[in-house]
Amino acid sequence: MEPIEINQLQEHIDSFANKEVYVHLETTNGAYASHFNQDAYNVGAFIRNAKVTYQRGKVVGAGATYRVGLKLDIGWIYAEGVNQFEVEQNRLLMAGHDREGRLMVALQISESPFQY
Repeated sequence: MEPIEINQLQEHIDSFANKEVYVHLETTNGAYASHFNQDAYNVGAFIRNAKVTYQRGKVVGAGATYRVGLKLDIGWIYAEGVNQFEVEQNRLLMAGHDREGRLMVALQISESPFQY
């Protein structure tokens, strides 16, 4: 994955707009938190192959992390803390990793379902 270049990432997000796409969204501090601190509160979210059509997407931020939002007819999907992306097999993969390289957030967009 490469560090985010905002204009390049925006072009990729725009390329999926107004199409039926599959979204994968995942957040976690999971085992990272409890492994180092038994009192830490673990949180996470996982959505795989949600079929959506978004009118527009937007990437905002500067510096180390970015927010990516997808505007739906009835609301928004967004991921905060994204800092890397790549395009692989016509899939846009975005992720946020902490200073130690551990995954904290992932947002992926594809015209075909993600494999399990």
